[in-house]
Amino acid sequence: MQFNERRLEKLKRLEEKGVNPFPYAFERTHSSQELQEKYRSLKHEEHTKDHVSLAGRIMLFRSMGKVAFAQIQDNNGRVQLYFKKENLKEEYNLLKDLDLGDIIGVKGSIFKTRTGELSIDVEELTVLSKALLDLPEKFHGLQDKEVRYRKRYLDLIANPQVKEVFIKRAKILQTIREFLNKKGFLEVETPCIQPLYGGTNAKPFKTYLNAFSMNVYMRLAPELYLKRLIIGGLEKVYEIGKNFRNEGADLTHNPEFTMIEWYEAYADYHKMMDTAEELFKSIAKELYGGFHIPRNDRQISLTGKWPRKSMTDLIKEYTGLDVFKMSEKELGKYLEKEKIAFRGEASKGVFINTIFEKKVTEHLEGPLWVIDYPKEVSPLAKAHRSKKGFVERYECYVGGMELCDGWSELSNPLEQLERFESEQKAMRDGNEEAHPLDEDFLEAMAYGMPTLGGIGIGIDRLTMVFCDIDSIRDVMFFPFMRSLAKKENDKKA
Repeated sequence: MQFNERRLEKLKRLEEKGVNPFPYAFERTHSSQELQEKYRSLKHEEHTKDHVSLAGRIMLFRSMGKVAFAQIQDNNGRVQLYFKKENLKEEYNLLKDLDLGDIIGVKGSIFKTRTGELSIDVEELTVLSKALLDLPEKFHGLQDKEVRYRKRYLDLIANPQVKEVFIKRAKILQTIREFLNKKGFLEVETPCIQPLYGGTNAKPFKTYLNAFSMNVYMRLAPELYLKRLIIGGLEKVYEIGKNFRNEGADLTHNPEFTMIEWYEAYADYHKMMDTAEELFKSIAKELYGGFHIPRNDRQISLTGKWPRKSMTDLIKEYTGLDVFKMSEKELGKYLEKEKIAFRGEASKGVFINTIFEKKVTEHLEGPLWVIDYPKEVSPLAKAHRSKKGFVERYECYVGGMELCDGWSELSNPLEQLERFESEQKAMRDGNEEAHPLDEDFLEAMAYGMPTLGGIGIGIDRLTMVFCDIDSIRDVMFFPFMRSLAKKENDKKA
């Protein structure tokens, strides 16, 4: 680590003057926002006798001999500081050893300048943290995404508006908790390190647990543990937490991400959709005061009851294919003709789902519920009560993005065993995303699992939609990035 030599010299000078550049605490009376609100009605050039104390990072500095001006930035905004040598006396000399990026505390009286800018007439100055590196050149409005994602702290310093996205994200999580708690749900925690992965079709992260001398996995989803709690008699449960999937990264995927899953005993997929739709409207109300959200320079209306369309009807609507009248062989030939690859074992259900994903989803603006999926791609969902070969599964699309996935949960342990065995065959055939056979979960089911509904919602994608963001990295404080050394080696290769 190479510190800035000029700043190190200033640090040394401060210490020689008896100043501790890294003290323990500083008592503040206000934030910048509280000051702006409290003294909004102050007239131009009006001074008060009110004394305040404030702390923040120096973002602008201008010296004019015996007076100087600065702006400091805290969590809520900025305030101008006015330094006069006659007020500060010896402390005024400390200004020579300060730089942009340093954090200071000040005490003084409030006034407004001739131009109407609220300012603090500084009477006491305290150095709170001497920065030993320069802020990046042109740090105001920092745009380099590589720097912004790798060094989010610089992004937050240079682009205070970035905080607003994460404040909204926090409000979304708060709204979800309040909404479900009022409906009688219990928030729980389940393991992130699991002896057997499961809950969805995806490739897991594998690691080794030294304490027990065994291979373990980072969880793909909390589903099977939450269902165990339902079996145990907790009829309404939810968990908000991290999931890990060893797959690709793009605008809507990150290997580590946040999800909420909730399960309700004696509910089916219709009730789950009703509850989720009500939740999404509550989030819009909290963030925007109504049921319209901004998305790509337009407003999306979340009002009314959202349409529910089957996957097969949507395929027919956008491709003209009536998949019910087509054989597995005909569907396979269609994919071959369109040069579309599929994942998993070849089957009619897999082909139908592939056509939907590759030919239909790009057209779905929503809000829309896509319902009734092929059995082959839904190993944990209950068979459809009227459509053979399909299950009662749903996904929600808003603003062109898939927000959630859920179904009427399979509760028959014999049928679940049959589905798991089918997944095992797919695994032996080389499908790395196939669901493993979880005997402990099957044993729990055999004690009797009530009929229930479940749902999984990606918090990152939810934030993207409700904050009008196009990249998942812009709603994560610290998205996973390829190491700089690895990136350089890849370039050379």
